[in-house]
Amino acid sequence: MASDDEVRQASDQFYAALNSMLNGDAGPMGDIWSHEDDVSTMHPLGGRELGWDAVRASWEGAADAFSSGSVTLADLVVRIVGDAAYTLGVEQLDAAVGDTRIDSEFRVTNLYRREGGAWKMVHHHTDADAATQQALGLA
Repeated sequence: MASDDEVRQASDQFYAALNSMLNGDAGPMGDIWSHEDDVSTMHPLGGRELGWDAVRASWEGAADAFSSGSVTLADLVVRIVGDAAYTLGVEQLDAAVGDTRIDSEFRVTNLYRREGGAWKMVHHHTDADAATQQALGLA
């Protein structure tokens, strides 16, 4: 039986990889994501990526765009359903995109599944607030 602690550890690994990405290195994302065709992302900057190749490319593109960044997770909720789990929370982002500094909160849902005894991420979804969309020219 899976424990909340295992999923919390997978979440911690994802946020460590996300912090690396916000400082230009998307490499650690490859360690925590499933590499299957059914993985997906819906980033706060828009779009929807399906399949590992598209998901990986989205993180690599974000690593090229962001710098001097950090993200923390608050209000973590963990739910386990068999060999799948999801987490809910609020991300606090502080990062630069070009000359624009972003300091925002995002609601987040992450989904994981057990693969080969390890929890791997299969979906990441964040909602962008209006201020962030405006700062990035998306609104």
